[in-house]
Amino acid sequence: MQTLPIRLNPGEDLRTAIEAAVRGANCRAAFVLSGIGSLSSAGLRFAGAEQPRRLTGDMEILSLSGTVAFNGAGEGARSSSHLHMALSTATGEVLGGHVAPGCTVRTTAEVLLALLPEWEFSREPDAATGYDELVVRAVEATKGDLQLGDQVRAGLGLQGEDVADAVAWARKTPPP
Repeated sequence: MQTLPIRLNPGEDLRTAIEAAVRGANCRAAFVLSGIGSLSSAGLRFAGAEQPRRLTGDMEILSLSGTVAFNGAGEGARSSSHLHMALSTATGEVLGGHVAPGCTVRTTAEVLLALLPEWEFSREPDAATGYDELVVRAVEATKGDLQLGDQVRAGLGLQGEDVADAVAWARKTPPP
């Protein structure tokens, strides 16, 4: 793992700048470890909402975290990052959710990235959840059992029905 601290300037798009920094480091997998700063406009998609809520005015980034991923290869790779942020408005109201495009830096944003050059993150359809979910692959052979291109999943020992039950519980719907 390598760390990459970045500072974003007024007018920059938060998400676009983070993804550009990771891409500029020739990396295909990264985490946002920390982020603070200020925004003049933001888009947050709340849990279960279809569309993000647009916010304008002076806002402070209280926390920022998530994964930076790309689907496809080379210059044509499209970002598929998954970022969450907590913001406070000028009145002290605190809101949080998924970071949507269009979060404009007001004065500064200070972000610490963890670059993972041995890995590749992408988002691909997951039959168990119905959403595009994180897929982790090794990009170079390492010591141990991982081989180039191997997909890595958490070793929870869950079977198909267990995954469906867990997803149904999380969504508060009966399992199929």
